[in-house]
Amino acid sequence: MPAANHSETADVRENILAVGQRIIAAKGFSAVGLNEILSAAGVPKGSFYHYFGSKDGFGEALLENYFEDYLAEMDRTLGQAGLNHAQRLMNYWLMWQEAQSFLECQGKCLAVKLGAEVADMSEAMRASLNRGTAGIISRLSGAIEAGVEEGSLVIEGRPGDVAQSLYQLWLGASVMVKIVRHAEPFEIALKTTRQILRAST
Repeated sequence: MPAANHSETADVRENILAVGQRIIAAKGFSAVGLNEILSAAGVPKGSFYHYFGSKDGFGEALLENYFEDYLAEMDRTLGQAGLNHAQRLMNYWLMWQEAQSFLECQGKCLAVKLGAEVADMSEAMRASLNRGTAGIISRLSGAIEAGVEEGSLVIEGRPGDVAQSLYQLWLGASVMVKIVRHAEPFEIALKTTRQILRAST
């Protein structure tokens, strides 16, 4: 019985997070009230406070959950068998482009959506964003370094610096895509990425 209760508890928590991620990715953190999330998730307010304590606590859990899933997917993409590291990295950027569409992103664009909004609003959420983005940059750096070693990439500077520059490039492109409502910023980012990495794909 305790195991079933634990499983049920985890399911309720995950449901609230999944529903909240979709809604907040579409509207932003501040614009969404708890009642909207709870109504969509079909749970009472008491259950929410039991699992998260506060809206900020929910936001932090939301980001931790998002980055856990994101980094796992990133690991799969950057570890894909039968491809060199240049090909794996270019596949990652194509995956980014698809996930960060200016159309409804179904929760996949959470970091881009919340980055500027919550950084000055909640220290716990800012720290969670910082940890998550550091994880992304670290993985990019490792893939770039491996690509240089195998000869599929040629870069100027240190892999970590190149990884950070590329992440910032794509973060900016994601914001611009939402402003202009077409994909040209991503096309330019992809072209610039190929130039920076001199990828032999």
